[in-house]
Amino acid sequence: MIGSDYTLELCNVFHSGQVEPGSFFQRLTGDVKTGVILKDVSFLTHSGEVTAILGSKGSGKRALLDVISRRVSSKGHILLEGEPLEEEYFRSTCALVRHSSKLLPGLSVQQTLALSLTKISGYLKSSKVKQVMADLALSQVAHKCVTSLTKSEYRRLVIGVQLIRDPIVLLLDEPTWDLDPLNTYLVVSILSNAAKKYGTTIILTMEKPRSDVFPFLDRVVYLCLGDVVYAGPTRNLLDYFASIGFPCPQLENPLMYYLCLSTVDRRSRERFIESNQQIAALVEKFKLEGQAVMQGQLAEHGRIINPNKIQLNYGKAGGFRTIWMLYLRMLASIFNVKSHGIKQMAMRLLTLPIYFFILWIFYNESKDYQRAFVTRSGLIFNAMVGTYFISIMNTICLFAPYRTRYYQESQEGLYSGASLLLAWNLVSLPFSLLTSFAATAIIYPIVGDLSDTLGYVYCALVLWSSYVYAEQQAIAIMMFVKNGLVAAVVNIYITCIYVMLASGVLRSYRGYEEWLYYLTYLTHTRYASLLLHRHVFAAPAYSALPYSERENCTGGGIHTANANAHANDNCRYSSGKSFLAERFTAKNFAGDIYQMGDFNMDFNLGISFAFSLGIIVLNKVLYLMPLPGYITDKFRE
Repeated sequence: MIGSDYTLELCNVFHSGQVEPGSFFQRLTGDVKTGVILKDVSFLTHSGEVTAILGSKGSGKRALLDVISRRVSSKGHILLEGEPLEEEYFRSTCALVRHSSKLLPGLSVQQTLALSLTKISGYLKSSKVKQVMADLALSQVAHKCVTSLTKSEYRRLVIGVQLIRDPIVLLLDEPTWDLDPLNTYLVVSILSNAAKKYGTTIILTMEKPRSDVFPFLDRVVYLCLGDVVYAGPTRNLLDYFASIGFPCPQLENPLMYYLCLSTVDRRSRERFIESNQQIAALVEKFKLEGQAVMQGQLAEHGRIINPNKIQLNYGKAGGFRTIWMLYLRMLASIFNVKSHGIKQMAMRLLTLPIYFFILWIFYNESKDYQRAFVTRSGLIFNAMVGTYFISIMNTICLFAPYRTRYYQESQEGLYSGASLLLAWNLVSLPFSLLTSFAATAIIYPIVGDLSDTLGYVYCALVLWSSYVYAEQQAIAIMMFVKNGLVAAVVNIYITCIYVMLASGVLRSYRGYEEWLYYLTYLTHTRYASLLLHRHVFAAPAYSALPYSERENCTGGGIHTANANAHANDNCRYSSGKSFLAERFTAKNFAGDIYQMGDFNMDFNLGISFAFSLGIIVLNKVLYLMPLPGYITDKFRE
């Protein structure tokens, strides 16, 4: 149990890692340039204090946060109240706020905090939400969408998502980056007040500290290329550097002055060598003289620990509650009158019916002549392929924010990918079912009898299975591919392959070699296309269709012998059965196609849903697999 006063201590921490960016293949093979990033880092901080880690770009600030949060391996000791701070211990008591943390775009400020994953709920959580909003000066924008917030408000909200969980140690990566002076002052002052109010240890990184934040920083740590130039109380900063011969000039910002003193000057070779030597001397002086100061601080802060403080809010929520909160997040993001909610609702419910309405415009005037075999087959093909592609487009646009948030929150151990996908499917499946039935109702009068309710249900269900299959395929690809355009291209390319192979429209099965024919059995498209074609062309209306309004295929009527001969030459299919046999049977097939299990509608519908269910289960397994760090880091950057 952590006491009300506690100490976080780093002792002789070393960390090695990648020091230069590498290509994808270099990172995949491990052939990247590595080196020592942190060298013998030691400092301590207490509860209720704000510690700033200062240094120029490449000094090791972010690496130090990763080491403290146990996201990378290191040598040395990191102790929280005398206990080794391991990864699970950090997750259960502490928090890290990345500079690029992304929140779900469809939620308001209050919803974002209320739907955060904590152990508390009900009145306690509602009170905590109001308290955190007041502490972070967010009460006046409580009902504002997160996408409409200013940079400062957004950063404060990201911090609030962690503060509502009452962490013991809160790490922040550049919380004031790209903020104007007034908002920089506001954010740092709010963090200082929160540290004092909640007794939280706050450690933040800053690259360009301003003088007006000096009073809010209890401690500072200066890093240069992984070495510690100074680590101690801010109030001792001026005296320490003055004692070693570097007093701060009057009217200078001491934080920035000593940061420049700790930065390698790369403007010329001479300055580079001179600044390197100076920094090496500063590091050695701190090792000799700074350690005594740190030991004095330990004695100064020795207190009796109160063992009765309990962190009620922090920790991992139960599995069922986590899935329920993820489900509520998605519903809240969809069912609102803000632009993001309207866009989500339109994409989920309207895009497929609109596409099918366009198909209806093109195919509604087609007549029941011989060319109906081609036009109806083309309609089926366009309906099925359009369902695949629209599902892919919707999934890439709508799933991406939840995927990014998952990769960030999973690092905190809050939930697994399987929980995210279960919540997503609970939301997505009813919407896709509704839009599939609505879209099918638009074109069904062209391909079937309106009185045949069962046939309509079969067609709608097989298109629903196509939508779900393509959606889950896109989710699987998005596990590895961050860029939406690249993910769309990969999905469409894969879809085109099995559509060209197994639809039976672009190429007849009879033209395939035996191995290609059997390969079609491994695709969802084969079963969906067979069901739709079987339902349409098995109808009696497709027997003995005339060639045109003036020519038939039977040799009867008012036509002359020459005209009839010409008509018979152009009437390729005597019935729907002959069309199906040509398009969907193997070479040298002879027999009644309706005796084949391949043309059984119940069988094809069942296999279509088996494919969809199978890829749903596969995705849950995939999202439970550990991924290389360079892949998951892409989604957190």
